[in-house]
Amino acid sequence: MFRLPYAGSYTTVEQLGGEPEELSSVAMLDGRSGFVVAPFSPCAAEPVLLLRPDRVEVRPVGAVGAAPGRLSRPASVEAAERTLYAESFARCHALLADGTLSKVVLARMAAETMARGVAPRDLFVRACHLFPRMFVALVSARRCGTWLVATPETLLSGSGGQWRTVALAGTMKLEGAALGFDSPPQPAGSVAEGISWSRKDREEQRLVADYIEATLAPFALRVGRQEAKTVRAGGVVHLRSDFAFTLKSAARLGGLLDALHPTPAVCGLPKGLAAALIRSAEHTPRSYYSGFMGPLSPNGDTSLYVSLRCMRIDGLRCSLYAGGGLLAGSREGQEWAETEAKLEAMRSVLGDILAG
Repeated sequence: MFRLPYAGSYTTVEQLGGEPEELSSVAMLDGRSGFVVAPFSPCAAEPVLLLRPDRVEVRPVGAVGAAPGRLSRPASVEAAERTLYAESFARCHALLADGTLSKVVLARMAAETMARGVAPRDLFVRACHLFPRMFVALVSARRCGTWLVATPETLLSGSGGQWRTVALAGTMKLEGAALGFDSPPQPAGSVAEGISWSRKDREEQRLVADYIEATLAPFALRVGRQEAKTVRAGGVVHLRSDFAFTLKSAARLGGLLDALHPTPAVCGLPKGLAAALIRSAEHTPRSYYSGFMGPLSPNGDTSLYVSLRCMRIDGLRCSLYAGGGLLAGSREGQEWAETEAKLEAMRSVLGDILAG
């Protein structure tokens, strides 16, 4: 199931027989169509999945139900998570400080337990109501498990020759008067009053945008890049630069996606070194978190989004994921607080109050 940003209806895509096609690389998506579920790092255990759309239905989102609530977490559990994060941060920051890396994204997982059982579809509907600005999806397959995503980041969207992507980086929690920002959506070009971005956030966003622009060049005839603007995603805001471009060939979507993914917004720079550090420094494998998902159609409408603000649902247990971009000037306490702010998105789906 997926709901595009601001839409009042959602689409159900169902494969009626067999298993989704398994691909060993993102590049193998060239010329294919279906609903894509890609991991952060494709491998034999976690391949790119392509669901065949045997049945497609569009339905209204409908009314939201009661939240399941979540059981309280012992203080010792959060303390242990903080210790592990601090260890990972120290490893990553050392390579940023000596110039080996210019950016790396450090992620973590927080386990939550629902107080009572709720159908994943009901959690999906709650997420649709909570996050009208985001792409919301619920995916379930034997190979990947069940994932709920509410993400603000487009990886690739468009049709024919006209395509779009974004560079999204920098995070700030909304507080006080700023909570009214983009609620309802502000007119184009409006000023985000009361929101002031740090040099670190602006530098992080510039690194991502420069990478996106350079990556698009071999695949596109023309690339248009907008100035960074403030956009809201639940209870936080980000800096985003929009790109519009004309593809040389829609038949090369797999190659373009392989070049883009993972972007510096979820990995780092240089990409190869950052990805290797992530695999060794993070204490929980990312699996399908920070991959991407959505409908893929080279000759129709494509809407692929990076799998952020997500959780894996396994009975009453929910594994929530969040990360943040580290630069040489990053501080551990601030970066931990950023992951906590991002985790609140999925925690609010499990909680009792609809807000934002």
